[in-house]
Amino acid sequence: MTSPVETIQSVQLNKEDELILLDQTLLPNKKVFLHLSTIKEIWDAIYHLKVRGAPAIGIAAAYGIYLETKKSKAVTFTGLYDDFQKNKQYLASSRPTAVNLFWALNRMEERLLKETEKSITEIKNALKEEAEKIRMEDELVCRSIGEHALSLLKPGFGILTHCNAGTIATAKYGTALAPIYLGKEQGYEFKVFADETRPLLQGARLTAWELQEAGVDVTLICDNMASIVMKEGKVQAVLVGCDRVAANGDTANKIGTSGLAILAKHYQIPFYVCAPLSTVDIECDTGDDIPIELRNPDEITKSWYEKPMAPKNVKAYNPAFDVTDHELITGIVTEKGIAYPPYKDSLINLVKQVR
Repeated sequence: MTSPVETIQSVQLNKEDELILLDQTLLPNKKVFLHLSTIKEIWDAIYHLKVRGAPAIGIAAAYGIYLETKKSKAVTFTGLYDDFQKNKQYLASSRPTAVNLFWALNRMEERLLKETEKSITEIKNALKEEAEKIRMEDELVCRSIGEHALSLLKPGFGILTHCNAGTIATAKYGTALAPIYLGKEQGYEFKVFADETRPLLQGARLTAWELQEAGVDVTLICDNMASIVMKEGKVQAVLVGCDRVAANGDTANKIGTSGLAILAKHYQIPFYVCAPLSTVDIECDTGDDIPIELRNPDEITKSWYEKPMAPKNVKAYNPAFDVTDHELITGIVTEKGIAYPPYKDSLINLVKQVR
């Protein structure tokens, strides 16, 4: 059985300068790769979760801003920059919580501003090069996160994870799933419990799918079953990804994550957040400052059913993320090492290594 880590690149640019995305909304029943070339198509793919996972969103945005800038008919740097800014603001509106989206777009802008003395063609080529760097660096970052996280785990551990922080959410390996893949290579024989992750079922559709494909021992559970598997001693560590880390260590991740952290604290199980340093937002003081995306109530009431599963016109509240308090987090695993409390000190020290 071949691991998808080796065979699937969920976001990449082909030789024809098309953005190739694995449509994650069709998994696990269909494996379809989209060929996108317009900024509207890429915005739609990000908003509708055809591409998802903070690193993958950032990579898609970087390629997207390059592809649209390439089409610009501007003949001066000022004109090109004006077009870039419009396209940047448009792409940034697709997912307000995922900081990697803004990080990648800002990095592309920084590269643009470094090339002011170059020709328009050279500037466009530089943007393509920068987008490629973002993708390749993410692969290395994810492997490094996996190595650091694996040092916290023992062979045979039961691991609980939420949403999907795997290879299809990144360039390769994933964040929270990276140590599971590396452990598989080294014979750790982890037993993984994957929360279904309502309402969009990323755990059921995506995590369970890719881990099963990789030959990992994975068991799917409903979100409200986490407490009992912890109580029964089946879980020795919780590993999750995240979309934004505040300066004090509060983390925003898929809705339901904070509840897991509270349960883990009660059962004295270590709770680790696996996140690239690009996800750390030092300008964001606490989780209270993180914008929480509210999505269409249809995702709760009828999106995944043949018929609506709630009364017609019932009110539904559908936040995509919640914030886990830093006091509930045992450690934040990054590519440069593991941050421990107090996070205001440890995170800044790690961020300084890459910025």
